[in-house]
Amino acid sequence: MWFVFAAASAVCFGLRGILYQWTSQRPIDRNALLFAVYLSGAAIALAVNLFAGQHWSQGVWIGAIMGLFSFISNASMYRGFAVGKAAIIAMFTGLPPVVVIVMAYFIWGEKLNVWQTMSFVIIIMGLLLIRYSNDLTWNNLKGAQWGVIAMFAFGLTDLSSKQATRLGAETLPTLAIMYVTGTLLFGVAWFIANRKQTVSARSSAAAETAAALAEDDKPPARVAASPVRINWSIRKTMLWGMVVGVTNISGMMLNMPAYRLGVTGLVSVVTAMNVVIVLLYARFVLKERFTRMEVYGLSAAMAGIIILRLAA
Repeated sequence: MWFVFAAASAVCFGLRGILYQWTSQRPIDRNALLFAVYLSGAAIALAVNLFAGQHWSQGVWIGAIMGLFSFISNASMYRGFAVGKAAIIAMFTGLPPVVVIVMAYFIWGEKLNVWQTMSFVIIIMGLLLIRYSNDLTWNNLKGAQWGVIAMFAFGLTDLSSKQATRLGAETLPTLAIMYVTGTLLFGVAWFIANRKQTVSARSSAAAETAAALAEDDKPPARVAASPVRINWSIRKTMLWGMVVGVTNISGMMLNMPAYRLGVTGLVSVVTAMNVVIVLLYARFVLKERFTRMEVYGLSAAMAGIIILRLAA
């Protein structure tokens, strides 16, 4: 049953990736978007639990740690995309299952049988081939540090999810704490970014005024700041972020039962297959052609999933 939950979670996260890809092509405040994504998750988790009535035990506070690592992973990933090559960051964000399976072995003594190990290796190789299909070279590792941080933070988010289930924490209260924590952190990041933008705009305006006065004794009739223009209004951004948040919370609501029932590393690697959903979207909707490596990677990943399903 864990495989069904993990596969359904991968589909939800794949849809989230598609929406993120579509959103990235629009002029939008990213911090406001992520704030709304997490706000939506918190609201949905709390609202659904009013009907489900799941117990608020001490273990649900692991959700705060999940929210912290989720914030770090997302912030690092976006920072990496801003300063480095997308292929570098994408490669590292495909590797959290490796972190998960190694740490799960040392923390909880979880082991894989021969068939599970084989499927794990094949899937990871497939994901790496897909990620490596871009123009990635060892001589172009700018931004790699952010990719490494994102990789470990994503892995620690998965491990925290598993730890919450081991403590008997219910899904909805844990996710509510997680998303409230993420909302607060992204809210602070949004506030700081706006403050920096305001200070930058004022400095720019002062520089323009000083330059104009230096050229002419008379002050300019009109001197205005030129901040970065965001075409999407905050209201529109927030509403869209809450729509994206539905796919995010849906994936997490399926993910936690998968961790409760399955082996940590295997659940993590099946969930990581969401990249295949995004790849298929790029091929059939965006009409992007598959490279040879992407075909090999997709085939290997699907073969690994079949082996894992037979071994489950």
